[in-house]
Amino acid sequence: MTVFLVFAAVIVLLIAGIPIFAALGLVAIGILAIFEGNVSSIADTVFSHLNKPILTAIPLFVLMAQIMIRAKVIDDLYNFAHTVVGHVKGGLGVATVIACTIFAAISGSSIGSSALPQMKRFGYRERDALGVIAAGGTLGILIPPSGPMILYAIVSEVSIGALFLAGIIPGLLLALVFAIFCIMQASSRKDVSAPARASLWTIARAFRRSVWALLAPPLVMSGIYFGIFTASEAAAAGTLYALLVAIFIYRNFGFRDLYECAYATMRTSMMVFMIIAGAAVFGHAITIIRLPFGVTEAVAEIGLGPLGFIVAVMALIFILGMFLESIAIILITTPILLPTMAHLGIDPVWYGILLMVNLELAMITPPVGMNLFVIKGITDAPLSEVVKGAAPFVLLMLICLAVLIAFPALATWLPYSAGFGR
Repeated sequence: MTVFLVFAAVIVLLIAGIPIFAALGLVAIGILAIFEGNVSSIADTVFSHLNKPILTAIPLFVLMAQIMIRAKVIDDLYNFAHTVVGHVKGGLGVATVIACTIFAAISGSSIGSSALPQMKRFGYRERDALGVIAAGGTLGILIPPSGPMILYAIVSEVSIGALFLAGIIPGLLLALVFAIFCIMQASSRKDVSAPARASLWTIARAFRRSVWALLAPPLVMSGIYFGIFTASEAAAAGTLYALLVAIFIYRNFGFRDLYECAYATMRTSMMVFMIIAGAAVFGHAITIIRLPFGVTEAVAEIGLGPLGFIVAVMALIFILGMFLESIAIILITTPILLPTMAHLGIDPVWYGILLMVNLELAMITPPVGMNLFVIKGITDAPLSEVVKGAAPFVLLMLICLAVLIAFPALATWLPYSAGFGR
C-alpha cells in the first residue's frame, strides 16, 4: 500500500505539470516531515550526492555534443553513410541508422531534416522514413555516451565505464536489426529506388570529410576500455577533440559559437543536477520508511525468482514509459528496486542495459514518446504518420529486449572482460 501511495503521489504531481525534481522533492519532504518530524537532513543528502567528481562527465558530454552539432560535423556522418550504402535498396534507411549509431547521442534529431527529403525523393513512404528517423534517434540512450545511462549509474552507484561498455554490443545489435528491417521493408516495395553506386573517389572524398566525426566515438570508448581514461576524463578528452576539430578542421566555430554551446550546456546540466538533487532526497526519504525493503519482502513472499522479477519490472517500465519521461522513470523506480535486485542476485549492469532498451521504447511509444514529437517538430509531418512509422520498430525493440533477457552475456561480457568487476 505504501508503494502505491508514493508512486501515486509522484505521478499525480508530474501529471499536474510539476517539474521532475520538484515532484520528487515535495514527496520526499512530505515523507520526512511525517515520519521524522523535520527536514533537516535534506541539505546533507543533496550535498553528498552532488559532491561527486563523476558528475563532471555530464556537462562535458553535453558540451561535446553541442560543439559537434554547431560545427555541422554530424552532417558529414550522414553524407558518408549515404555515399557508402545508398545504392542498396533500403540503403538510405540503413544510412540513417548508421549515422545515428556512430554518434548516437546527438545524431537522431540532427540528421532528420537531411534524411527525410532524400528518402522521399527515392520513393520511400513518408511514414517509413519518419519511423526509421525516430527509431534511430533512440540509439543515443543505449550507445554511449548516454545521459540516461550516466544518471542510472549515479543513482545505482554502478560504474559508468562498465555501463558504457555494456551498451556497445546491445546497441550494435539493435542497429543491425534496424538496418536489416530497412532493407526488407524497402525491398517489399516496388516504388522504392536507389541512387547509383558511388565511385571509389566519391566514397574516399566523403570519408575524408567525415573521418573526424568517425574518430570521436573510438577516442572516448577505447580510452575507457583500455583504462587510459575514467569516464570523466574521457568526456574531457572528447570535448577537447570536438573543439579542436571545429576550430582547426571545419573552421566554422568562433567565440560566439562557443558562448552559445556553453550556455546551452549550462542550462541542460543545471536541469540534470536539480533532478539528481530531487532524486537524492527522494531516495533518502523512501529508505527512511523502508519502502525498498518492503518490496524485497513482498517479492520473497510471492516466490518470484530473478527472471520473473525482471520480466515483471520490464512490463511495468514499458507501461510507465507510455506516460512518463525517461529520467522520471529512472529516478522513481531505481531506488525502490535496487535492494530487491541485490537480494535476488541480479547484475545491476545487466539490468541497467535492459532499462536503457526499455527507455528507448518509451521514446517512440505514444502518448508522450519524446522522439515522436521531436521528429514531428523538425519535419513538420503529421504526428499520426510518425507514430505509424515507428510502430514496427517498437516490436523490433521488444524482440531485442527479450534476447538480452535470455542472454545476459551480450551486455556483461565486454565490461567484465575489460576488468570491471562484478
